Amino acid sequence: MFLIDDILLAPLKGILFLAEKINEVIEKETSDEGAIKERLMALQLKFEMDEIDEEEYDKREDELLNLLANIREEKQNK
Repeated sequence: MFLIDDILLAPLKGILFLAEKINEVIEKETSDEGAIKERLMALQLKFEMDEIDEEEYDKREDELLNLLANIREEKQNK
């Protein structure tokens, strides 16, 4: 009986495993100061090469700086 249960639940367990891994990657990317700093540098490079305008640059820079501030605040609270 347990073998049948395992066979029937295998797809669901696989989906749950993938969801957990995706969540781990998202959390890591959004809580890594180095990754945020790299994104800021890439954004600045795009702006300097006229790939984006100043308005778009300011908007995205504010988002990244807020994210960086949140990461640092969370680290201080731990």
